[in-house]
Amino acid sequence: MRTKDAQKEVLIRQKTMEIVVKEGLDGFSMHKLAASVGISVNTIYLNFNNKEDLIIKVYQGVVKKMEQVLLEGFNPEMDFATGLKLQWKNRLRYFTKYPLHIEFTEQIRHSPIYEKVMQLQGKKFTSTMEQFYERAIKNNELIRFPLEIYWSLAYAPLFQLLKFHRQNKSITGKKFVLTEKKFNQAFSRVLLSLVP
Repeated sequence: MRTKDAQKEVLIRQKTMEIVVKEGLDGFSMHKLAASVGISVNTIYLNFNNKEDLIIKVYQGVVKKMEQVLLEGFNPEMDFATGLKLQWKNRLRYFTKYPLHIEFTEQIRHSPIYEKVMQLQGKKFTSTMEQFYERAIKNNELIRFPLEIYWSLAYAPLFQLLKFHRQNKSITGKKFVLTEKKFNQAFSRVLLSLVP
């Protein structure tokens, strides 16, 4: 693929996310996308079959980048506390660096297309996380919870803090910034709830 074409595809993907985040899937159209990129609709169809194919491929690109960031430096054989803290740090880095990805993913998660993208999604990330979970239980570093309860206890507090951080305000409307001190304080309490 020529550099110019590759740059155009990156711009198409970027603008797709921006429009979906701003106007929702119902407000997204190929014509609107073409106009925002400054190209013809036919140019979009050179790389994507239709609107759904475009949305799915953009979502898959977002998931690929997310998995890359979340698994950076991570090994499922790590001791539980170290591995979980690295997961928190990687998630903080991803949420900070790719806020548009987060908002786009949320739009897709709450749409009928989500079932399709989930069926197409690779299993590397979930398999790695499952290995980490099972190894920690086997080594008596983690209480055995149903996976959904473990996931909620381990990550929901971080996700809420990231949401406050992204909004720059807490539930009371006061200014909020997720500092390293607050991050470590929350992590230590979460860890206590998970270990035997």
